[in-house]
Amino acid sequence: MLPAEVLKQIRAVQLKAGHLVTDALAGNYLSAFKGRGMEFDEVREYVPGDDVRSIDWNVTARMGAPYIKVLREERELTLMLMVDVSPSLAAGGGTRTRSEVAAELAAVLAFLAIRNNDKVGLLVFSDHVEQFIPPKKGRAHVWRIIREVLTHKGRGSSTDIGAALDAALRYVPRRSLCFLISDFWAQGFERAVKAAAQRHDLVAVRVDDPREHQLPAVGLVTLQDSESGELIVVDTSDQRLRADYAKAAAARERDLTSVFRREGIDQFAVTADGSVTTPLVKFLREREKRRRR
Repeated sequence: MLPAEVLKQIRAVQLKAGHLVTDALAGNYLSAFKGRGMEFDEVREYVPGDDVRSIDWNVTARMGAPYIKVLREERELTLMLMVDVSPSLAAGGGTRTRSEVAAELAAVLAFLAIRNNDKVGLLVFSDHVEQFIPPKKGRAHVWRIIREVLTHKGRGSSTDIGAALDAALRYVPRRSLCFLISDFWAQGFERAVKAAAQRHDLVAVRVDDPREHQLPAVGLVTLQDSESGELIVVDTSDQRLRADYAKAAAARERDLTSVFRREGIDQFAVTADGSVTTPLVKFLREREKRRRR
């Protein structure tokens, strides 16, 4: 049995996520992602005007007359939520930690999936894959996913995004919509990103902390690396130090954006002190506009 406080938190996230998934948001999701693939429906006899490239030569040979393959838009998606639970996600600059923000976003996306009759699965990772829940439909399944995201205690000491993406290729053979939710404090995952993007529709969601961009001037502070445990004392009143810090943060963001753009991967960010639906709606609308072009 889960503690009463944890159950209360789960119910709160479920209620909030369900409330946030309005008809408008569900429509944005539908427009942004549905119909991205085609699946086989039937074969029928060729009639003048049909595209000859659709001829099924095996059936044609058996029947002694030309037949074509009829394809239809895929009516459902498989949504994979890939959620980082490494120690750095436990930090946050607002009223919530980044892990709580990641869980709320995952809950909203899961409710969007079942609202549109899609399957949804979960892959939880740190420096290794800690849990995998195969994609299924149903509200009870979504509640299980939300519960696991909220209650899972990460066992890893760092972040290995490459391992998570490699696992997605092994565990999810069919093309799926994969939301990779992480702070991306990791290295060496470019090859895995390229391979995953070739099979799946990969969306990178950076869970951001405003303190990682601007260091406040509050004098001497002790900073700790949440993954290595290393401690360092810095004088935040040093203007040059704050400028170098901001410059390094901007360079890291540019490099990360470049990796995703190079592979044609969509991306957006949510913050520990902000709404998860505002950037999600903006992303969905921008993606829908691109699809219409």
